[in-house]
Amino acid sequence: MKKIIYLISVILLAVSIALPFRFIALAENSWPDSVSIESDGGIVIDADSGAVLYGKNIHERYYPASITKLLTALIVIEECDLDDEVTFSHNAVYNVESGSSNAGYDVGDKATVRDLLYAMLLKSANEAANALAEHCSGSIEDFCVLMNSKAEALGCLDSHFANPSGLNDENHYTTAYDFALISKAALSNPILLEIDSASSYHLPPSKKYPDGQDITTHHAMLKKKHENYYENAIGGKTGYTSLAGNTLVTYAKRGNQALITVILNGHQTHYTDTKRLMDFGFKYFKNINVLKSGLIDLDIYDNIDLLGSNPTLSYIAADKRSFITLPKSADISDVSYEISYDLNESEKEEALAKIIYTYDSRQVGYTFIRAVVVQDHDALGNTLPEKSSATDSNASSYNSSNNASSPAKGGMENWIGKHLSNILIIIVVILVMTLAYFLTALYFNIKDRQEFEKLKDMRRKRREILRNRRAKLDKKAEPHKDSLLPENKKNTGNSFASKHDTDKQ
Repeated sequence: MKKIIYLISVILLAVSIALPFRFIALAENSWPDSVSIESDGGIVIDADSGAVLYGKNIHERYYPASITKLLTALIVIEECDLDDEVTFSHNAVYNVESGSSNAGYDVGDKATVRDLLYAMLLKSANEAANALAEHCSGSIEDFCVLMNSKAEALGCLDSHFANPSGLNDENHYTTAYDFALISKAALSNPILLEIDSASSYHLPPSKKYPDGQDITTHHAMLKKKHENYYENAIGGKTGYTSLAGNTLVTYAKRGNQALITVILNGHQTHYTDTKRLMDFGFKYFKNINVLKSGLIDLDIYDNIDLLGSNPTLSYIAADKRSFITLPKSADISDVSYEISYDLNESEKEEALAKIIYTYDSRQVGYTFIRAVVVQDHDALGNTLPEKSSATDSNASSYNSSNNASSPAKGGMENWIGKHLSNILIIIVVILVMTLAYFLTALYFNIKDRQEFEKLKDMRRKRREILRNRRAKLDKKAEPHKDSLLPENKKNTGNSFASKHDTDKQ
């Protein structure tokens, strides 16, 4: 029994030591998920790292409605001059559903690309979207080819666009994940974001509005007096059709963290769902600049193999705006990374490769690795760095010898600093359990001594009893001894006694 109790004590001591570390590991490797939405599809991503913080049915296809216009705007800005003049055709004005959003333009009206972008993004004008598509590509059909090519280049795998406005069409669909990629590209364009974030704009005169007209954004989270106003919201796009239900894209920023949400097939809950996702993302996650964190130690001198034998390439440069997104309880030393040459068409235009960062089996960010051309040095103001500054983003290359699980410099110190309270708790638990173990051992030792003393006492008493019994037996045996003496000895004794008695008389 004693051995069993000792064994249990040892097991408890071992468990007490292991459990705190286990709890820490579980806490660090868990991804927050304390949020839900009522819309059929939705997602929230970090606008810088692209990390998916939460998603619901993110690869299911839904109709996007007018959030489509973000893709249209991105292509137009990339392909056209903002000061170009656009003339409205009959097809542009009337190839829309009756009663759909418009800015009142008529056939023959003229406006600049810039004005029509405001009309399309703020007022969701469908005729403006058609006119911009025709101006950009010659026809709406050709513009749709451009839309699908752009979406594919951005990594979209489950989307197809049949018009520039998002009006009902069974061949016009997307997913929450795909449109998050599109929204990230669109809202990272400074011109598009400037237009999209405007709360109001004055459109120049047209046939229907000879004095021009003032338009305001449809996005309620950007309106300070609206019940759905969200302080951190900067831009986005609304959408609704009978097939799509409510759709919504929102871009918000708090401190150094920017988030993008996409809601698909909402049921009048698109604003409350968006607020939940935004609050969730800002509360539980943090952004870290990779190049400033020390996570990767890039050495251009050891890894020029990325450049190949091209004599015009001088060195590798890592993208300055490289971020990873982690739960606030996580440490950067828990992040793993590896190099990837699997780039989509859009990425291939600007990078040789990218470093992909993962945490808890999730992709949490990436860094593009670019090649700097020799003749571009003067134009870019770049100079070949010293070896001591090899981690600078203007002269960095991937160290292929780094293990994917290698921790950051100073990772142990950072870990200890962050988990000092947990470490102290562990130490206290160990001390308490150790004390309990020794007290248990002391208790059983004392108990053993007491039992030993009792045993000695019992043995002493038993010896006393045996001695007493032996003494009694000896007394009983004395008469029998006399009877066994020889006859002459008996007579001798009696003669002596008789003689003695005679003399005495």
